[in-house]
Amino acid sequence: MNQMLKKASTTCAAFACAASLIFSGAAVVWADGEIDETVKNQIETYAEGLTDEIIGLSDDQIEQYMESDDAFTSSAMTAWDGTKDDLGELKETGDVEIEYSGDEYTAVIPVEFEKEDAEFTYVFDKNLTPTSLAVDIQYSFGTTMKNAALNTLMGIGTVFVILAMLIFLISLFKYIPGSGAQQVKKKKEEAAAPAPAPVPVAAAPVQEETDNSELIAVIAAAIAASEGTTTDGFVVRSIRKINRKKR
Repeated sequence: MNQMLKKASTTCAAFACAASLIFSGAAVVWADGEIDETVKNQIETYAEGLTDEIIGLSDDQIEQYMESDDAFTSSAMTAWDGTKDDLGELKETGDVEIEYSGDEYTAVIPVEFEKEDAEFTYVFDKNLTPTSLAVDIQYSFGTTMKNAALNTLMGIGTVFVILAMLIFLISLFKYIPGSGAQQVKKKKEEAAAPAPAPVPVAAAPVQEETDNSELIAVIAAAIAASEGTTTDGFVVRSIRKINRKKR
């Protein structure tokens, strides 16, 4: 345990001081785009060695370096810890590309890993002291399409879930008193209810009684004429139709 802590402390100190120790007195100010060949070789050697050192760190060592007071060490460990799980095991390190601009040197190292490739981008100040490290994953076309498909499916699924929730909430409006849904429901129930049966209209009374009185008067007059008397001597009380059989 003590040996591991000692090694961690040594490496942490190397991150902060190696550039100053290796490049002491070697920095030269050049015009943008121009780099002294000696300085270039020194930056390449240091960047490659630092990359191999970072990739070979264990999880415990990374956690310790992330708590370092040195800004470059903590930021470099944070950048590597956030990407290492997506890369896998180291396969090969490519050639270093260095650019000089604005009193800063930028060194980019392409690294091939088991799962995906990545680029380690270091920035050195004019005194050749490392100030930052960025680890950019270079996703393959297949991985990019896979991530795009997953994002699309997630977006569509989210839309359907939100629509289902809205439909459910709208369906609850019918239970709210005084809401428009309650009034629409009442109108539908009234429209679906059977229409009341019409009140039967009483038929006009048949003028049977009036017709019989006239017929009685005619019959009484005929009888009185055949008897040679008046209608005062008898009263016709009823008239009955006799059904005669046809011969």
